[in-house]
Amino acid sequence: MRIIEVVEYNDAWLRQFEIEKQLIISRLPINKIWVHHIGSTAVSGLAAKPIIDILIEVEEIENLDKYNKIFESIGYECKGEFGISGRRYFQKGGNQRSHHIHAFHKDSDNAMRHLAFRDYLIAHPLVAKEYAALKRNIARNCNNDNSIYCDGKNEFVKLHEQHAVAWRKKITA
Repeated sequence: MRIIEVVEYNDAWLRQFEIEKQLIISRLPINKIWVHHIGSTAVSGLAAKPIIDILIEVEEIENLDKYNKIFESIGYECKGEFGISGRRYFQKGGNQRSHHIHAFHKDSDNAMRHLAFRDYLIAHPLVAKEYAALKRNIARNCNNDNSIYCDGKNEFVKLHEQHAVAWRKKITA
């Protein structure tokens, strides 16, 4: 059974991301690949489920499918689009998940949304603090049901993703 647990920020998460990033880059024979640390473990000080979320951007997302065996060889389960059109999703660690990869076409709306949300939480610590409290509360009350956990965060995430995308457009204009 998978345990849904939100823990205090851990400085080791950055190092774990960097190790995984180098592994991915060294194994995938793709010249143009961008690998980003996203999600709560990418935000210093933010409580999170101890799972490293990784965003991969590539120029042709469909070409990533031919490398599923490589992903499997480094411990990932290939899940295809997994409910989001244009995404390739990979999980590592089974029920004791350690990493998620979300892969998208370079500069896609979904890639930008993930990056904007991460950067927004970094730039707005009070929003990050509110998000941490919400996640802790949901984790305590979801009875280890990931659907309940995700549904409980959904409204907050959607609202702040909208703010984050608008904020990012403003600061990069």
